[in-house]
Amino acid sequence: MTVLDRRALNRASLARQHLLERASVPVLDAVAHLGGLQAQEPQEPYTGLWSRLAGFDPAELSAHLAGRRVVRTHLMRRTVHLVTAEDALTWRSRHDAMLRQRLLGVYRRDLAAVDLDELADLGGRLLAQEPRTLPEVGRELAARWPDVAPRVLGESVGTLVPVVQVPPRGLWGEVGPARCLLVASWLGRPVDPPVADGTDPVGETLVLRYLAAHGPAASADLRAWSGLAGLPAAVAAVRDRLVGFRDERGRELLDLPDAPRPDPDTPAPVRFLPAFDNAILGYDDRRRIIDDADRGLSVAGERVVLVDGRVAATWTTSADAAVTVTPRRRVTRAERTAVGEEGRALAGFLSGGAHHRVTVAASPR
Repeated sequence: MTVLDRRALNRASLARQHLLERASVPVLDAVAHLGGLQAQEPQEPYTGLWSRLAGFDPAELSAHLAGRRVVRTHLMRRTVHLVTAEDALTWRSRHDAMLRQRLLGVYRRDLAAVDLDELADLGGRLLAQEPRTLPEVGRELAARWPDVAPRVLGESVGTLVPVVQVPPRGLWGEVGPARCLLVASWLGRPVDPPVADGTDPVGETLVLRYLAAHGPAASADLRAWSGLAGLPAAVAAVRDRLVGFRDERGRELLDLPDAPRPDPDTPAPVRFLPAFDNAILGYDDRRRIIDDADRGLSVAGERVVLVDGRVAATWTTSADAAVTVTPRRRVTRAERTAVGEEGRALAGFLSGGAHHRVTVAASPR
């Protein structure tokens, strides 16, 4: 098999993620292509799409949220993702077992005396008609399970039951509590039931969709992105539609035959990524885009700057949308200029055009 080095994988990932060149596609199509954006920080997907789409208008994404075409819901890795309504309905049941397992991985002792099916049933009834915060739901359920912290009960309901966080949560420039409502109530129909004939069409779709946005990638990368352990059969079912490579570690990488794999020498522009971006978190081996020494940055929710396609700095923003960049390695004068230009554009986006201030700190010695 052809061996793809780290730089070749980097350029392929950037191309799939619309980070090598901003794409001229509708917002809804971009969210679908990316398989959603991690979104526990409500405003972060806006920066993620600004860095990926030409002429991105945040009002368009807000309109899709308000219009129920995209939703905020717990899905991959038991994290809040912004996904299309169709993907939420189609994918949720396939994630149920993983969501329950990860919930128990955190709260097994707390929930030892709780019938999780009963908890889901009672919690679902509370969220069927009126949006409520999960702490509110937990406090109502505490009468049934007085020995369990209401916070744990509420969080458990938010994992076990298909719910969405309704607007104004997630709207551009808006703040508000995470009020939840059943997916069925918000979207007008329940999530698709699990397939009962032993096949895994949703899993097969997840494999192909993941590779379209993240490939070439190993099965371990697919698992890291989705949180799902039971996808080997789905991979096997679509393998004859894929091509194979190897990385420098000798791992087998799978990919779609016609997906872009640019020349490794293709220039990569400076890009600012939001917290918890799946361009980084969507892999088990993240070295195609971030050094092992910096791996913890993405897990901690640091926003990062890509220079020549790799994480080279972190960035923060102040209340007046001024952007401050802190390099993690030495940046050349030309790179510093490029970072400043992109940072000013980002500051203008975040402030609605009112401010364009950016500060690039000195490189570490």
